[in-house]
Amino acid sequence: METIPGSGARKAALKMLDAVLRRGETLEQAGGAANGLPSFADRALARAISGEVLRWLVDLDALIDGVTAKELPDDAKPRMVLRMMLAQWLRLETPPHAIVATALPLLAGGPKRLAHGVFATLTRAEAKLPDVPTLPPEVAERWGERAEAIAGGLAQPPSLDLTLRSEDAGEGLEGPSLAPLHRRLPRGTRVEDLPGYDDGAWWVQDLAASLPVRLLGAGEGRKVLDLCAAPGGKTLQLAAAGWNVTALDNSSRRLERLRQNLTRTGLSADIVEADAMGWEPDELFDAILLDAPCTATGTCRRNPDVIHRIGPRQIEAMAVLQTQLLERAVNWLAPGGRLVYAVCSLEHEEGEDIAAKCELTPDPIVAEELPAGLRPTPEGWLRTHPGLLAEHGGMDGFFLARFKG
Repeated sequence: METIPGSGARKAALKMLDAVLRRGETLEQAGGAANGLPSFADRALARAISGEVLRWLVDLDALIDGVTAKELPDDAKPRMVLRMMLAQWLRLETPPHAIVATALPLLAGGPKRLAHGVFATLTRAEAKLPDVPTLPPEVAERWGERAEAIAGGLAQPPSLDLTLRSEDAGEGLEGPSLAPLHRRLPRGTRVEDLPGYDDGAWWVQDLAASLPVRLLGAGEGRKVLDLCAAPGGKTLQLAAAGWNVTALDNSSRRLERLRQNLTRTGLSADIVEADAMGWEPDELFDAILLDAPCTATGTCRRNPDVIHRIGPRQIEAMAVLQTQLLERAVNWLAPGGRLVYAVCSLEHEEGEDIAAKCELTPDPIVAEELPAGLRPTPEGWLRTHPGLLAEHGGMDGFFLARFKG
């Protein structure tokens, strides 16, 4: 039992950050450290602290290094605790006395006086973070001219986007619509408490993640293959749009989530548990959606761990797999059919470079198909990133290309 209210959330956040930055786990994987906390508020606080540390890591370290005579090692526990303390003060607006009371016990047997002194020095100096997070130099170089705009989109965690099962399914949901069958709600909303949840009237899906299915249009009973489908947001979209869906994925755990979502929404799909690299269909499909496995750097607003975990090695490995999957998928498309290739990655190697090698005929995306404010590239592709639609709260980073058989 925790002796200081809130100390459990801080301990969980410390474990999550260690898992991400030292062991290379995803923030979702590391989130298991918070699952045993007694309340939703504590679990949310642990995730908020760890997320803000990862979002502002470069700038938090700059503040710490500016007032320490000897630089703390990157993996030193006092540095991590100080990052957490500053993130709570500067981002979560936690009172300094509460931060000190819950943070210093994390350094039991360690340099409590050092951490307290650094934090006190910075609070007395009224230290501030910049308006926009600073990206690690290697990441900023990789993202090139887009880096500044992307960083601007990381300053705040994302809002909650919902995709509606039908136009009348949004009843009781207060929030703007940036596209048909879309609602945007304030972040921090507990989805289970929203009207329509139990009825399966909608599902959580970032606006950018909904675009690949929008580019396939109405199904009208035709056959579509959703490759790498789980946990199923796009499968639900396809089924709601009238497609006869075959949803394929090789993860039984993630497919179970897809089955649960289908049950909740009352939608249907033929679920196939198989590896796409070895599977062969019995028939050709009128449409194929390949939302390929990727580094997911486009989700950095909600998963800031990708900024620190992903590098050239992971990007290269994913690009090889994406090329192989696309080469297989083109053989399963019926003449005259449409194929959409999509990745939630900001990396050219996983997007533009893959699309340029596709042997199918391009089917260019046009502006009229897209939410207001988005424009296709000269090649007829679409590239989104967190800095787009900033006046509406931004969006995830995606690459999309459409082809025809």
